[in-house]
Amino acid sequence: MSLQPHIRLSESSTGAQYALLPGDPQRVDRIAQFLDNPEPLGQNREFRALRGWYRGIEILVVSTGIGGPSTAIAIEELRQIGIKTLIRIGSCGALQDFLTLGDVVIAQGAVADEGTSKTYAPASYPACADPQLTAQLIRQSQLLQIPAFSGLVRSHDSFYTDREAALDAEWSARGILGADMESAALMVVGSLRGLRTASLLNVVVAHNGSLDSSINDFVQQDALCLQGEARQISLALHAIYSDSQQGEQ
Repeated sequence: MSLQPHIRLSESSTGAQYALLPGDPQRVDRIAQFLDNPEPLGQNREFRALRGWYRGIEILVVSTGIGGPSTAIAIEELRQIGIKTLIRIGSCGALQDFLTLGDVVIAQGAVADEGTSKTYAPASYPACADPQLTAQLIRQSQLLQIPAFSGLVRSHDSFYTDREAALDAEWSARGILGADMESAALMVVGSLRGLRTASLLNVVVAHNGSLDSSINDFVQQDALCLQGEARQISLALHAIYSDSQQGEQ
């Protein structure tokens, strides 16, 4: 298989079937701290990649950047090099008061309030995570006693429209847990391509909190948000190990 044009990886780069997909390229380095023998595989644009091992399982880590378009590109090219299961390691703004900084949201599905998924399928096509993989994440969160909430999220394309407060209130009233920019594209493209997908979101903005100050706190490695990030990485890796063991039975 030839070198993929955007992620700059090929089948010879890795034998992994599992991939973790952080948005932020810097998060790739923090995920590496949880892996054995991490090996950087380079970076092109927003796509930073490395591979490592967790309890003997090879895992590829590739950042997707911000938004659905670059996420879809990463998914398509990862499929070409043999990846079968993808778990997003992302962040979100809370849309419910009971969610606090550092909580983990396990997205069972997403409101596809963005453009990428609509280029693949009609707006009525559901954006759903793989049910078995999601169930495994929920189970592992209980075993690890990680504060996690499962439910629906909303994926969107912009932080700074004139209607952000009204949109948040509207979707909060409908029970949506949080908002990100990538989960819907991950789920729709993954489903159409026969891939298993899941999305773990670390709460970095409290409901009715300040977007600017909360994002700045995260950039400055706010302790609660970093704790949440560590929890979601650990949760994903435990779920991957458990999933791989079931596959061998």
